[in-house]
Amino acid sequence: MQSVLIGQIVNVHGIKGEVKIYPYTDDIQSLSKNMKNIYLDEQMKQGKYSVSCRVQKNMLLVKIKGVDTVEDAEKLRDKNVYISEDDLDTLEEDSYYIKDLIGLEVIDIKNDKTFGKINYVFNNGANDVYEVITIDNKTVYLPAIKQVIKKVDLKAKKIYVEIMEGLI
Repeated sequence: MQSVLIGQIVNVHGIKGEVKIYPYTDDIQSLSKNMKNIYLDEQMKQGKYSVSCRVQKNMLLVKIKGVDTVEDAEKLRDKNVYISEDDLDTLEEDSYYIKDLIGLEVIDIKNDKTFGKINYVFNNGANDVYEVITIDNKTVYLPAIKQVIKKVDLKAKKIYVEIMEGLI
């Protein structure tokens, strides 16, 4: 069983031990519906915490069983939050988990040559952006839009892109 980083505790909420989690997903509603247990370490060795969850202003408000005071919740600030990979929803077509994109080989469809590898994914408000480390060790940023991202092949661990003139 593997863990998946889904967010970070950024603050406390209220006086009964709730915490605010900044989610690393754009499907917050689905995550909040299905999130029943969390882990606060990547190896999931420190134990499983039962939770109840709701969404408020694009943040997850989470009540962790056994965390009942502001002081208890404050101790969890800045902790990364993980869930079991088994608890993830099946995604719609053309949607991917960031964990599945990291490390994919980026192929330029114009010349069918390796351009680099995806190193990081973030959202700029308008769309996701893929940070790519090129084969000559430069960092470039590709917008995750249909004009650039042509095909994602998770089985082959490749992503095919069309690098438009002026993009990099």
